[in-house]
Amino acid sequence: MKAHCETIAIPTHGKGSYEITDEVARIVSESGVRTGLVTVFMQHTSASLVIYENADPSAREDLHRYFEKLVPEDDPGWVHTLEGPDDTTSHLRMALTRTSETIPVQAGRMTLGTWQGIFVFEHRRARHARRVVASVVGA
Repeated sequence: MKAHCETIAIPTHGKGSYEITDEVARIVSESGVRTGLVTVFMQHTSASLVIYENADPSAREDLHRYFEKLVPEDDPGWVHTLEGPDDTTSHLRMALTRTSETIPVQAGRMTLGTWQGIFVFEHRRARHARRVVASVVGA
């Protein structure tokens, strides 16, 4: 059994989705694991991870637009706004998505589908350096 863990910093430039598929694939490759699992974990409460279509950027535009409608910043009822109007909404959007994804590894590669990519889903307006941990285990 092999295990490899690496933390990567993902710079974000405000709300949006940032693909990290290639970076996670590199970690899987360098781990030497041929058959196993890679778990990708977001170390933040105002950003999340999603596996989403990576072929047509308009698909992600729709995702972003949907979350703006689902959890709008201009709701006067939000209480947790210490860090600005996107404070509560960023946490709610994170809670509605995921902070980790687990992907099978076969023949030393992730088994993502043809149009699937791994994305950091940034929910804050400001720039951040997000930390993502990738842990690969297997044989």
